Amino acid sequence: MNHKLIALALSLGSTGWSLAAQPLLTPAALQPLLKDPQVRVIDIREPKGFDAAHIPGAVNAPYGKWRGPASNPGELPDQAKLVALVQSLGLTPQTHAVVVSTGKDATDFGAMARVYWTLKSLGLTELSIVNGGMQAWDAAKLPTSTTAVQVAPSTYAPTFDARWLATRDDVQQHVKLSNAVLVDSRPDAFYQGKTQAPAAKLAGTLPGAVQLDFNQWFVPGSSTFVETAKAKKVAAHIQHPEGQDAVAFCNTGHWAATDWFGLSEVAGLPNVKLYAGSMVDWTQSPDMPPMQNMPGRGEQLLRATQQWWQKKLN
Repeated sequence: MNHKLIALALSLGSTGWSLAAQPLLTPAALQPLLKDPQVRVIDIREPKGFDAAHIPGAVNAPYGKWRGPASNPGELPDQAKLVALVQSLGLTPQTHAVVVSTGKDATDFGAMARVYWTLKSLGLTELSIVNGGMQAWDAAKLPTSTTAVQVAPSTYAPTFDARWLATRDDVQQHVKLSNAVLVDSRPDAFYQGKTQAPAAKLAGTLPGAVQLDFNQWFVPGSSTFVETAKAKKVAAHIQHPEGQDAVAFCNTGHWAATDWFGLSEVAGLPNVKLYAGSMVDWTQSPDMPPMQNMPGRGEQLLRATQQWWQKKLN
């Protein structure tokens, strides 16, 4: 770096400006940022795990607070609840919000990705995820705390930006017009209609959907998200015509959040959206169009009976 660039960098630092946050941060990259008052680590684990040990300065906002009702957790909470949650965490548009969870497996990453997506839709632009979560933080032997941090609530009252959201109506139009890439983020058994989420009324996938199993984004045998070059190779499995949307979906918008994050934030594809309600929402629609990979009527009745007995026994 030449002297002019060094001077510019120092000047930006002294005026409070910074380079855009990286969507993925290693624990080692996060640790020096903790001194910055604008950095807010949001730990989305349950309180018991958070209280036992957390990243110094982190605040607790369990994942359930970011999700919808039991009938379909993929639905967004009410706007008023989201605003109250953001304010309770002291977040503002200037905050660099860093999301962390357990990091125990690839599924857990989806929780971090879903919260990241929600915060981005609420207007935050400086966002990161701790790659590997608390498991990676502990493996790096970095310090933890048991002290609860009290943050001053903010007055930030964001409106939800739907640029990264696909609704059921949006997806129905895409199916009708064949003008978007519908990306099924689920493993084979769900995509092929061999099993279904408990809250989904039918098995199968959206008409014309292509599969991109969310597990492909991780270093094999770990919960570590792959580097950018590898992520672009994973994203290349999706044929994404210029100008068209790519809509990631799963059962309840959890696994799909990982596909959205990989395609949009790491691989850098434009026009990537998340169908938040996903297949549970789709199959609950009274005017649901035909689905792909649906089991036969007899198989559907058998599964419905099995689910009824399971609920009764539980």
